[in-house]
Amino acid sequence: MLYTPIDLLALLIVTCSIVVQAWVGIGFGLLAAPLLYLIDPAYMPGPVLVLGWMLSVVVVLKQRHTLNWRRVLPAIVARLPGSWCGALLLVSIAPWQLSLFFGGALLLAVWLSVRRYSVALNGYSLTVAGFLSGILGTATSVGGPPIALLYQHESRLTARNEIAAFFLIGTPLSISMLWLNGGSELLDGVLILKMIPGVIVGFWLSRRLERVFQKDSARPAILFISAISALVVLWQGITGGLAAA
Repeated sequence: MLYTPIDLLALLIVTCSIVVQAWVGIGFGLLAAPLLYLIDPAYMPGPVLVLGWMLSVVVVLKQRHTLNWRRVLPAIVARLPGSWCGALLLVSIAPWQLSLFFGGALLLAVWLSVRRYSVALNGYSLTVAGFLSGILGTATSVGGPPIALLYQHESRLTARNEIAAFFLIGTPLSISMLWLNGGSELLDGVLILKMIPGVIVGFWLSRRLERVFQKDSARPAILFISAISALVVLWQGITGGLAAA
């Protein structure tokens, strides 16, 4: 399989984003999605969803004996209707409108993280977060913030493992909703295959980093890069909207 320089850049983005997600539990969607979108909109949302799901498979398989499936179940169930709503949004909205929505949702997620907004971690809040994650994850590939905000006061490993369990079940729901709502062309198999080495190498690197770093020291970098990327995507939406007017 041949890689162009642009493909290699995308592979580097995927690898670095997988390292962050595998280490702290969130970051792949926030970091990879806006940057890959700038390289090629075809990465959004199908390939990003599938690549993130592959990481969840690996994490859950390694941590399956320590997962609290009962606690995260309400979020998993609520992701189904949220994914359906997100799929309808994706196939019915103009590209510039999607850029505005995606950029605005990402900026909101960053702002909430900076403000350290949090609510109690219970069945009700997990249900709401699961529904919102389904909408954002299906429409924009950034489904992590709604669910991750609930786990911000949990230990890093607990948050990482339970969020991975949520995405293990929730991501296929989003992909199914895309397929059922006429978005099968959004799943570019070639792009997915080219980026799989990034998932493998990224997870391997995260295991090495865990021996050196024990705290969420990558969080400020994630928020900074996400904010810049969101502003760029928002600008594309604004210029696209003005051109369409």
